[in-house]
Amino acid sequence: MLLLTRKLEESLLIGNNVEVKVLAIQRGHVTLGITAPPRVPVHRREVYDAIHAINRAASAFQPGDLDKARPRKP
Repeated sequence: MLLLTRKLEESLLIGNNVEVKVLAIQRGHVTLGITAPPRVPVHRREVYDAIHAINRAASAFQPGDLDKARPRKP
């Protein structure tokens, strides 16, 4: 893990096209601004983990599972 110290309005570059800038520091919270091309996904870690959990669960379904999930007609 690379550890960096940045002050307000300072930034860091990831590769040639992603910039992370410190926009605010207040009450123990840091607000970051991220500039990246549209093709580069940017997610908070908890959102990233949720997306991958949903994708893993979806990939475990078998074709017959859909029949089990449909409501039965009376």
